[in-house]
Amino acid sequence: MAGLKDKRGFIDKDRLDLSERQAVEYWMKRWKVSRDQITAAHRKVGRMVKDIAAELGKKR
Repeated sequence: MAGLKDKRGFIDKDRLDLSERQAVEYWMKRWKVSRDQITAAHRKVGRMVKDIAAELGKKR
């Protein structure tokens, strides 16, 4: 599986699952946004990272 490696395994680089704490924390740090901002964008545009990034005005 292609993805971003963290301490416990791989994070899917194309889809964001809000139940995966490490993945959410990775994107929070990378985009410098809060969990609430990611959650709101996820609910609005879906789980694809590129769509969430666009909604937040960030580069993937």
